[in-house]
Amino acid sequence: MHTKVWKHSTIIHEQNLAIEEAAALLRDQQVVAFPTETVYGLGADATSELAVQRIFDAKGRPSDNPLIVHVGDRKQVEQLVTDIPPVAKQLMDKFWPGPLTLVFPSNHAAAENVTAGLDTVAIRMPSDPIALEILLKTDRPLAAPSANRSGRPSPTDADHVIQDLDGRIAGIVDGGPTGVGVESTVVDCTTEIPVILRPGGVTKEDLQQVVPNVMVDPALANQEGQPKSPGMKYTHYAPESPLWLVEGDDEFFKSQLHQLIEDEQRVAVIASRELAGQLDHDNVTSCGSRERLSEVAGHLYSALRYYKKAEIDIILCESFSEKGVGAAIMNRLRKAATQKITQY
Repeated sequence: MHTKVWKHSTIIHEQNLAIEEAAALLRDQQVVAFPTETVYGLGADATSELAVQRIFDAKGRPSDNPLIVHVGDRKQVEQLVTDIPPVAKQLMDKFWPGPLTLVFPSNHAAAENVTAGLDTVAIRMPSDPIALEILLKTDRPLAAPSANRSGRPSPTDADHVIQDLDGRIAGIVDGGPTGVGVESTVVDCTTEIPVILRPGGVTKEDLQQVVPNVMVDPALANQEGQPKSPGMKYTHYAPESPLWLVEGDDEFFKSQLHQLIEDEQRVAVIASRELAGQLDHDNVTSCGSRERLSEVAGHLYSALRYYKKAEIDIILCESFSEKGVGAAIMNRLRKAATQKITQY
């Protein structure tokens, strides 16, 4: 399959043409990747089982993993749900458009392979202007998981999408690098108390400013059973080489690095700017300051994609505070990690 790529410079000068062409492919039940404020999404008509199946085929994604539906306006939400719970309306008013996905009772207008057979549907309205224009021009809701091969780090620029999906999808809209860098927060609004199913760009602290009583689903730590949200099951976000996640202070991290070097392992490091500056080692990638976790989130997936298996045996990665967006960062790193080393 030929994959058409609308380059960033072309979109700036010929935006309407690029978006019209992408929307036409989507209306024709093809699959097109496009930027959102979180990561690049892989879009297809959420009401068409055939179109949605093409997402699963391109990604190699398990079919029991539900997809998030993206909408361009609230009318599209009403077409997909039986009702909008009051708590969902509060959160929509505050955080939409933006990196927050809400789980609603489904009226089954979305294709069954979008919801993985559940009686609920996950919906969000992205804030990226290109994503919103594509959604409005397509004039239908789009299922849009991250635009990567299943299990790989999510894409935060179009080059990542090309690496994983060139020749597997109809088109890629290159809108430049994304901003938030980790996927949306997913909140189940079908329960009496809203439940965070996946931490993301909207933090628990943000949510509590609107809805003080918010729970975190204990199933986030459980890999068994059918997932209610993307990211709750299966290995995700994994780099090419094994990722060892170090939970401890800087001295403990340095001791683990030195031991691996003594064992003649080819080691790469992903660390904060603060720790990276302490390391006398060639293969170190800084993903931002530990004092600005939004910066770390924005660079995390690029760092996970940076090192190639042929060059590195092990990637040693720093752990971060779980305050704010740090909860999303650590959720992704724990899912990516093949081994965890904890300082006792």
